[in-house]
Amino acid sequence: MEADGLDWLLGPLHQLVSWGAAGAMVFGGVVPYVPQYRDIRRTQNAEGFSTYVCLVLLVANILRILFWFGRHFESPLLWQSIVMILTMLLMLKLCTEVRVANELNVKRRFFAGAQGGLEGTAADQCSNQPVCLFLLFLSFTVAADNKDEEIKAPPRRSYLDFEPHHFWRWSSFGDYVQCVLVFTGVAGYVTYLSIDSALFVETLGFLAVLTEAMLGVPQLYRNYRHRSTEGMSIKMVLMWTSGDTFKTAYFLLNGAPLQFSVCGLLQVLVDLAILGQACAFARHPQKPAPHVAHPASAKAL
Repeated sequence: MEADGLDWLLGPLHQLVSWGAAGAMVFGGVVPYVPQYRDIRRTQNAEGFSTYVCLVLLVANILRILFWFGRHFESPLLWQSIVMILTMLLMLKLCTEVRVANELNVKRRFFAGAQGGLEGTAADQCSNQPVCLFLLFLSFTVAADNKDEEIKAPPRRSYLDFEPHHFWRWSSFGDYVQCVLVFTGVAGYVTYLSIDSALFVETLGFLAVLTEAMLGVPQLYRNYRHRSTEGMSIKMVLMWTSGDTFKTAYFLLNGAPLQFSVCGLLQVLVDLAILGQACAFARHPQKPAPHVAHPASAKAL
């Protein structure tokens, strides 16, 4: 009798918990990128975030969506991939705009410094009037010749140039969108032709989750190579670890395909390794090198 009386409470409560867990799965993966996005907008500096993270997550989630057509899994996991793709496109748009603007600003500062140096030299030589007039004429001539160059944007890099050195460092957000659409179209066509092959479908799912699971490896390598975690937020790493732990538990409890559980376990191990690096390098910090610029990487849940 008492059990029957509690059914009215336990039923809606169970449904509410299920909805909450599903919502956390859909939107939890993008939460660490909210402070990263705000920091980039505030500082107008994207050096601490690698756009290759966006590349890996776009590939992984596109493949996961294609895997869904061959083997249906829970809807929250499908919506998670869609939300993550949109988030990575927003991150790419912001990082591209900031990087191009910074390259133009550097060019302007270099031009202004060169012009100022010529004018300063002319002023120093003004004791000799003919030399003074010649140097002033030279400085204004150089300024006139370079004025158009000073206001021009850096040379445009497009994915249609097929230059490996500039891969995924293009000058326009539209190039990234076109590349993603081409990859989606090719992968979708291959999937359509091979959708009846169980081996192909399982391999596709394995590639999707393995790509995502290995996302933290570039961050591990970057930290090891520079012997530093500069530019990496410890709070964000803690959010990765807690999110990956929750996600792995969700996969195991809801009977998700085996590939998802393996992905979650690998991600947790990588997160713990990155946290270990942060602790180790904090105790033994490296002496700062003379202005060595290096992009940091980041990772997703």
